[in-house]
Amino acid sequence: MTPLAPGQAGPRPGAGPLAWIRAHPRACDSALALAVFVAILVGAVAEPHGPHGPRFGERDLTTTTVVLAAVAAGALVLRRRFPRSVLAITGVCTVLELLLETEMPRAPVACSVVIALCTLAARTDRSTTWRVGALTVVVLTAAAMLFGARPWYAQQNLGIFAWTGMAAAAGDAVRSRRAFVAAIRERAERAERTREEEARRRVAEERLRIARELHDVVAHHIALVNVQAGVASHVMDSRPDQAKQALAHVREASRSALDELRATVGLLRQSDDPRAPTEPAPGLAVLDHLVEGFVRAGLPVDLDVPHAADALPAAIDLTAYRVVQEALTNVHKHAGPGARATVRIVRTTDGLTVTVLDDGAGTGTGADHGPGEPETGGGHGLIGMRERVAALRGTVETGPRPAGGFQVRVRLPLQPAQATHQAGGSGRSCCPGETG
Repeated sequence: MTPLAPGQAGPRPGAGPLAWIRAHPRACDSALALAVFVAILVGAVAEPHGPHGPRFGERDLTTTTVVLAAVAAGALVLRRRFPRSVLAITGVCTVLELLLETEMPRAPVACSVVIALCTLAARTDRSTTWRVGALTVVVLTAAAMLFGARPWYAQQNLGIFAWTGMAAAAGDAVRSRRAFVAAIRERAERAERTREEEARRRVAEERLRIARELHDVVAHHIALVNVQAGVASHVMDSRPDQAKQALAHVREASRSALDELRATVGLLRQSDDPRAPTEPAPGLAVLDHLVEGFVRAGLPVDLDVPHAADALPAAIDLTAYRVVQEALTNVHKHAGPGARATVRIVRTTDGLTVTVLDDGAGTGTGADHGPGEPETGGGHGLIGMRERVAALRGTVETGPRPAGGFQVRVRLPLQPAQATHQAGGSGRSCCPGETG
């Protein structure tokens, strides 16, 4: 069974024949043309006004009727592609039958005109339907009254007028319904797109609002703690009582910051999230346990981590751990069996560099997802990694290696954290207008 495309509705009960007809229009038109040909031949030899109902065989089937019926019915196969030409051909065949069949003309070929006119009205605009339909009705009705059954107002002649008029009206109704359904479908698709755009906009606005609230909470209280800590350090020896009061203010400000931060972050939790983490945030100190898990899963990993990587700031330590975790996960998923990974961490005075390499020895390589792209399967690991690193003003380099395989290189600066720490001891507020 062919899978459905995104947004495609499944088959409705009883829609099988209609779906087949839509999928095979030429076969449907051929079957219709054959049915019309048979109907014309039957109508040509039938006597509808017998004492006990219609009687067949009262009239002889002439070669002229057969040829005209074949031409008119055969033209209906092309009614969808050339509606005007088909209508003209069927109309000419009807007029020729009225002219050539002089014994008892009933114009059975006119039923092909009814189908052709209905198709034209359904596939063109209303003004064309009115003009062409009126011309067809007038020409065929006049020909029937002049060369058809006698008297001129016989029901066969008036029947041509009625059937051609109803064909034009029915085709126009079909076209109007199709336009109405198409408009409803387009309106629904536009509403769906608008709803998705509105949802994305609200998510972005909510993220911005939470970011502003976090900034306000942290900036205000940390600035207050900074000022009070500077005051306490300055008067610790000369006025201990004022130093204690300043430290009390520090404790109160830090408690308020924690409470407000907990309340703000609590808005981001899911209903089934635990109320508090059950273990401390991981870092490079437990990197060996992470590597052992991948080794047990069948991925050989060479680990090169100097002892100088210890005692990192908490945010950098956690980000470095997550980078290694995500990179090794990508190697295990995309490099294929037989691949080998190398984790190298180098710390300098101003930054920490984390490098994860793989040799791409397997059937699939990590290069299946290019730089900046999510890994195959619809994940967002590299995107999340870039967001983590960008939050710490770091850089990320990803891409295939010249010798084969894939590499992830992340550099996290340490100088901003140290500069912030030095600024924190200066005794000045980081936010204008905030005082102790």
